[in-house]
Amino acid sequence: MSIRTRFTIWRPLATAAAATAALLATFLAPATAQAQPQAVPQKTRVSQPVYSYENAVREAVWVDTRLDGDGDGRTDRVAVDIVRPREPAQQGRKVPVIMDASPYYSCCGRGNESQLKTYDANGDVVQMPLFYDNYFVPRGYAFVGVDLAGTNRSDGCVDVGGRSDIQSAKAVVDWLNGRATAYTSRTGTQKTKAGWTNGRTGMIGKSWDGTIANGVAATGVEGLRTIVPISAISTWYDYYFSKGAPLYDSGPDWLSNYVDSPDARAKCAAVQQKLVDQAPRTGDWTPLWTERDYVKDAKRVKASVFLVHGMQDLNVRLQHVGPWWDALAKNGVERKIWLSQTGHVDPFDFRRAQWVDTLHRWFDHELLGYDNGIDREPMADIERHPDQWVTSTTWPPRGTSAATLRPAKGTGPGVGTLGLTRARGTETVTDDPALSETDWAARIDTPTPDKAGFTTGTLTKDLRLSGASKVTVTATPTTSTAHLSAVLVDLGPDTIRDYAASGEGISTLADRTCWGLSTTGDSACFKETRARTAAVDHTVVSRGWADLGNHASDKKGVPLTPGKAYTITLDLGATDHVVPAGHRLALIVAGTDKDLIDPPSTRPTLTIDLARTSARVPLVGGAAAFAHATKGAGTAVAEEAGALDGVRAPRTAHRVPEGG
Repeated sequence: MSIRTRFTIWRPLATAAAATAALLATFLAPATAQAQPQAVPQKTRVSQPVYSYENAVREAVWVDTRLDGDGDGRTDRVAVDIVRPREPAQQGRKVPVIMDASPYYSCCGRGNESQLKTYDANGDVVQMPLFYDNYFVPRGYAFVGVDLAGTNRSDGCVDVGGRSDIQSAKAVVDWLNGRATAYTSRTGTQKTKAGWTNGRTGMIGKSWDGTIANGVAATGVEGLRTIVPISAISTWYDYYFSKGAPLYDSGPDWLSNYVDSPDARAKCAAVQQKLVDQAPRTGDWTPLWTERDYVKDAKRVKASVFLVHGMQDLNVRLQHVGPWWDALAKNGVERKIWLSQTGHVDPFDFRRAQWVDTLHRWFDHELLGYDNGIDREPMADIERHPDQWVTSTTWPPRGTSAATLRPAKGTGPGVGTLGLTRARGTETVTDDPALSETDWAARIDTPTPDKAGFTTGTLTKDLRLSGASKVTVTATPTTSTAHLSAVLVDLGPDTIRDYAASGEGISTLADRTCWGLSTTGDSACFKETRARTAAVDHTVVSRGWADLGNHASDKKGVPLTPGKAYTITLDLGATDHVVPAGHRLALIVAGTDKDLIDPPSTRPTLTIDLARTSARVPLVGGAAAFAHATKGAGTAVAEEAGALDGVRAPRTAHRVPEGG
């Protein structure tokens, strides 16, 4: 169900027009500007670059997290690098904060150019990665870059989305609001306060950084007004498993070791061992995953959420969008969303000018309180074709409801039809770990032993999928272990972003454009990008996976009894895709999806009971829209033509939710 966004607007206290103009002019401008020449309509209000970036205050503090994660007998302090305009503090005015808390500031880098923090001889930051400080500090914001516990210049241990990670950033929000203690050095006793800020904080970040924003928001911390999670995790279990099916061949201990500072590696063996012991490769749910599940705490979220994700992100997959978005909606959280055709890519690199403008207005509204109209704009921006975007007033759109689509036998083994009528019969699938979703889709009309494919006839009307689908499968295995994949595919020619290529849908160019002000050590100019596209005959729309041993419980798997039928529901990733008239919609059921899940310990053959197998697909217009689009379409007939072209098979799965 969709709930339209509701915004809190901080309106000026003065009621007279002249007083309003004067108040806002004072907030925006340096001391030499006493007032705006004339009152400007609220909807055109925008913060301007009136402050010096060259003379900005650059300082470092260490915030006490009140945890001792590394067990050295003293509470951990996290390093906080700050860039803020000098003039407001000199004039007795306080500024809001934009914050990015990251484990990557020294090990791996941020952004498309993998930028690292650099420091001067005093230990103050010279280069702050990304454009946020260059652009927003001259406009009256402070930018804060937090090193998560156990990384770069911070104490403690990385615990991969757990209490230490989240407290690293939450403690900083507390300090910005006068509720925590900070020091001027890592080991010293001199305390410092954030008297220069009003405490209004917005968190932003891609991948792990955005994940921390989700986790901090789920604590309900006061002062956090908005978060902008980009390609972010909402529950860490779903980063490593999908209903028991392993997505990677390693657990969070590998990831912790990847980003730990040398000091943390020397002290954090106990934390590393806990990550091993409490994250078994069986895929069973443990208390470790409960601690790292932010969706369950969505009711605590007070901040607004501007969510951005690539619909072909095979690193932080779309399963992280649907449950989080729905939980936020259920709890009345103010929301906005962008969905691109890319993989794991920052919007700065696929829609730069519009992104900077939209983010600017979002922060102006949420942190400065400007009534600039962004709350009255459509909730969703969706990339329909490369660089071609549409909007949706709400997301999913009103009128969207799940249609139950049912597979039926067709002209040959594993080549069936997809419609609204329940059918009888079975299909047989033999797991082949060497094949992937692209292989299955390419041979959708050809009988092969590795998949069962079901297609509609050629659509006579466009059909829009919007939201997350569920596929229920009843299967009888021949072995004691079995993994399942379910894939929705748009069959028809198109030009899409090549999300499987290097860059995941973008190409990086040599030319640079500038976004904000620069210093000698921190340039605001970044390499331009363009869409990298591919002409295809089919497009994977959504996918999901499960271990059939988890048929009775999402949280615990059991061995299977060969010859016994089991029913399980696979959760597919959220998406928004239009299957146009002239194309077909397909459902594929198969075993291991190469490089997206790991294979089971055996190689089962699965007999699929078609009468007890179905897909619940969110369609704009519901089942009636499906019936209308397939009316007169006839029956799909197997074609003897060659394989259908798609993007190349997914690369070896990522193990790092990073944004470089």
